[in-house]
Amino acid sequence: MKSRKQLMIATVLAAMLLWSCSNSKGQSQGISSPDGKVKITVNNHDGQIFYAVDKEETKIVLPSKLGFVLKDGRVIGKKMKITNVKKTSFNETWEQPWGEKRLIENRYEEMTVSLKSNAAKIAINLIFRAYNDGIGLRYDIPSQASIDSFIIMDELTEFALAGDENAWWTTAYKGVYYENITQLTPVSQMNDTVSLPLTLETQSNKFLAIHEANLTNYAAMNLYASHGTTLKCDLTPWSTGEKVFAKTPFVSPWRMIIIADRPGDLLTSSLELNLNDPCKIDDTSWIETGRYIGIWWGMHMEKYTWHMGPKHGATTENTMRYIDFAAQHGFSGVLVEGWNTGWENDWTKEGDKFNFTQPYPDFDIEKITAYGKQKGVKLVGHHETGGATINYEKQLDDAFAFYQKLGVNCVKTGYVSPLLDGKERHSSQYGVLHFRKVIETAAKYHIMIVNHEPVIPTGLRRTYPNLMSGEGMRGQEYNAWSADGGNPSEHTTIIPFTRGLAGPMDYTPGVFNFENPVKPNTKVKTTLAHQLALYVTIYAPWQMACDLPENYTGNPSLHFIEQVPVNWEQTKVLEAKIGDFLITTRKDRDSDNWYMGAITDENSRTFDIDLSFLDKDKKYRAIIYRDGPNAGWKTNPTDVNIEEKIVSSDQKLQLQLAEGGGTAVRFECL
Repeated sequence: MKSRKQLMIATVLAAMLLWSCSNSKGQSQGISSPDGKVKITVNNHDGQIFYAVDKEETKIVLPSKLGFVLKDGRVIGKKMKITNVKKTSFNETWEQPWGEKRLIENRYEEMTVSLKSNAAKIAINLIFRAYNDGIGLRYDIPSQASIDSFIIMDELTEFALAGDENAWWTTAYKGVYYENITQLTPVSQMNDTVSLPLTLETQSNKFLAIHEANLTNYAAMNLYASHGTTLKCDLTPWSTGEKVFAKTPFVSPWRMIIIADRPGDLLTSSLELNLNDPCKIDDTSWIETGRYIGIWWGMHMEKYTWHMGPKHGATTENTMRYIDFAAQHGFSGVLVEGWNTGWENDWTKEGDKFNFTQPYPDFDIEKITAYGKQKGVKLVGHHETGGATINYEKQLDDAFAFYQKLGVNCVKTGYVSPLLDGKERHSSQYGVLHFRKVIETAAKYHIMIVNHEPVIPTGLRRTYPNLMSGEGMRGQEYNAWSADGGNPSEHTTIIPFTRGLAGPMDYTPGVFNFENPVKPNTKVKTTLAHQLALYVTIYAPWQMACDLPENYTGNPSLHFIEQVPVNWEQTKVLEAKIGDFLITTRKDRDSDNWYMGAITDENSRTFDIDLSFLDKDKKYRAIIYRDGPNAGWKTNPTDVNIEEKIVSSDQKLQLQLAEGGGTAVRFECL
């Protein structure tokens, strides 16, 4: 059996030989990124189209196939001839209405390669973009007499990696909703089809993230190791086996690769957003960011029930109590789950029983929203569908109009069912179309969406910035009831580099009470200071404080959550090692204040952090929430020291993180 090194050498030599033959016999075209470091080469070898990617002298993707297999038997990508090549440049800076940073540079070189297949009688364009931080490619099939409606049975896109790279991955089809523990193995040992984004550390010391952007009317892309270290596209199928039903003119989603020299550069890349269409909402003034609490964690602790009864959580009295707490501590909203009829059924199987305009009798929604308005706190709506999308779409306009009338402008949606309507996967073309319809309909009613059990985000938030955040990973709730004991300490040092690269995550941080009377063997495997730091290291424009109000009352650590923003001017990653630690700093969009979050895995760590990210010639009051001397996730998770000191950009700050620990810092500009 070949070793990883032998496998890598054999793969590289074979690919180089093929590339050499191709360049001597076929047609070769290429473009480079604006800084000249990233290069895409396209080659036609005996009618088969290949592309390759390099960064400087490092091979990133070796010659890799492109194309489709159609249901009528035609293959696009073979027996092709290059008929035209067009190259253009683009450079703009655009502003996000909200996000991890305000201004985004969108600068790239683009190459459109036009091809014709006499055998399949199809003309197709391959569009490539080279950015300083990576590449994008997509398929474009224009209107033509030889093809109108068509069905894609397979997409042939490959990513032939230059080595047997280390990969952080989760399974695509086992488990549900992408809620799996991340595995770390060489690519050759990925024994399953994996979901995106797929994050890689190469043997050439680069960091890659393979993902897709602008997923529209198409199936989500997954990957598997088809042979050696070549990754092959696998589209999520319909229940009937087809992958995509399409019609010309047609464009696919972008296939993208972020290419970074450091892991932190993955987090600050804007490649996914730049590969999406500009905002289609003319007036975005109604789109807000905020912090919220919710009648939610109490259900997981079995203090409340979702359905009406003696322990019903979503009552008028209880919700008003939460509103009072939110108003006192500066939260924008209160999420209430279990407010509408339908929860009394087995809603995981009978989602079609949910009524989205009919509250339970003990939930006076008019009184609650009016009371919240007086207090400056909005109700965060909730639509659990149980995966019954047909039922939901029938009520969609009425449900959003109902909320709009009451002044509810943010809604958490849920799809707790392994299959939509009992047959289709969430990431199929069926699911993608449904999720898109919800976002577009919500925009008509000036409603923002936080989407749980979603298809993995692909940057749609640029086009429809009312898509605020989502799930799509193992969130905090697993620390309440998971049979495996909850998320490992390293979990939050991994997901920013995997699922987090796709878009904002509704992880729901903020646990202050680490006792679990319901499932004592399941617990939060972090310290309280780590929980505070998550408000900086994990981004969400609507950020939850998940614990019960009584667990926050009187705890001075709550002050950090009260003050930390959710909308940023800029973001910097100071230190990072995927799966070990992450230190992120962000500048508030509405002030000169900076915030820092530092987290570690199960190992304690010490850092001396250079504060040169702070604005020059300014002084700051640093309010530091650090692990206490006896802190540790196993022994004493709530041990927190709060201290203040005056600092400036020419100083360093020492951080001492306990096992599973963290530090959160507010740098208040003086």
